[in-house]
Amino acid sequence: MQFEELLDELTRRMISGSFISGTISQSRTKTDELKRVKMKPVEIKGQFHIQFEYQFERILKHENVTPDALREQLQQLLERFKQVHAEFSDEKIHVQLSKKFKVMWKSDQTQSGRVADLSHNRKKNYLLDENTPYPFLVRLGVQTDDGKVKKQKHDKFRQINRFIEFIDDSLAHLPKDRTIRILDFGSGKSYLTFALYHYLRIEKGLDIQVTGLDLKKEVIEECSRIAQDLGYGQLEFLVGDINDYNDETSVDMVVTLHACDVATDMALARAVKWGAKVILSVPCCQHELFSQVHSPALDVMLQHGLIKERFAALATDSIRAELLSLVGYETQLLEFIDMEHTPKNVLIRAYHTGRKPTEADSKRYQEFRKLLNADPFLERELGDLLLK
Repeated sequence: MQFEELLDELTRRMISGSFISGTISQSRTKTDELKRVKMKPVEIKGQFHIQFEYQFERILKHENVTPDALREQLQQLLERFKQVHAEFSDEKIHVQLSKKFKVMWKSDQTQSGRVADLSHNRKKNYLLDENTPYPFLVRLGVQTDDGKVKKQKHDKFRQINRFIEFIDDSLAHLPKDRTIRILDFGSGKSYLTFALYHYLRIEKGLDIQVTGLDLKKEVIEECSRIAQDLGYGQLEFLVGDINDYNDETSVDMVVTLHACDVATDMALARAVKWGAKVILSVPCCQHELFSQVHSPALDVMLQHGLIKERFAALATDSIRAELLSLVGYETQLLEFIDMEHTPKNVLIRAYHTGRKPTEADSKRYQEFRKLLNADPFLERELGDLLLK
């Protein structure tokens, strides 16, 4: 198959009605800021489109492409990338392109029976089904015994599923040849800790060892009882905080949800020093920069306490993401669904890629820090790991 024939065949299949989803990846150049592209069919105002989700190092962008423009869009992308995965209702295909655009095509027939749902505003297809009873959700009071989500728990169910989507996206970055070590700092009532364990261990069958850590003894004791009752033998809960936990030398995934102020930075720094492949962090209150920020150029904003507070929080998370990028992580700030219905709904997602920062990267960060007159705790914690 020639390159032009590949474009024709992919276009034909993707608009045939059997296309479920796809991913374009493996950039041809190391300097390409676009890391991968996800694709799925959608229907917008009665018209069929393919939605492209562009995943850059720090941001996500979406574009909806009509069938007439699809082939040209695929050509532009496949001139930049070497690999395509695509799932259809009756088969999965894998395409690899050589440096000279030689096409290697592999196809596997499937009997999944999946059908593309084209509604752009369709009912959410959760990774955990709304009508299937899950023992951990029943025990935690989110579902009834017959699997119905309790009326007052729908927001929590949505949050749990959103979190599992982040976990699912992280699978490619986790080891496959040994036990996956996962730490959850500040696990609290552990809805998401149990969800993480269920999805990775029960749904995916992975070999994992998960530890949830929290300061509240009563909460930890209750979570330990639930884990024991559910037979979750590779899930443990311990009383303790981030500062005192020194039992690890290497960890694969670190989760930290709503750790207050610099406790988030402590967890991020610890994750980096452990060489964590995946970091998922939802910060809570951010006070550090509020007292530090001083920039006459920004006085129009900073003269207002409310605006200064929000700006400081956004600046704090931006600095965290930038610092993680400077120590070899592909980092994004994404919207999360918060249980408490507060503005604290930014999730920091970081995958370790080992990418070496450039002097320009470091200079950009230093200029932003100086603009704010900031002395970030996380920068001090990472110390010599940062490019000076």
